[in-house]
Amino acid sequence: MTALLTEIARALVDKPESVIVESTHDGEGTLLRLHVSPEDVGKVIGKQGRTARSLRTILSAASMKLKHRYSLDIVEEGKTDA
Repeated sequence: MTALLTEIARALVDKPESVIVESTHDGEGTLLRLHVSPEDVGKVIGKQGRTARSLRTILSAASMKLKHRYSLDIVEEGKTDA
């Protein structure tokens, strides 16, 4: 699943070498954290979040087939969770 998300994200951004997908297992599924360069965050999120919503829809469809829950978190570099 991380390979799928990585390939899709690399196709969307200007700096594909900066795309990193981290996989973290939690109690009920897997959290995929997508890191891209600060200039490419808007391309991954899209207008009104449409691209991010589409990425989550793809993950949801694959989750049903694999019978495992996946969720997506798009990380904005340089911002801290406070």
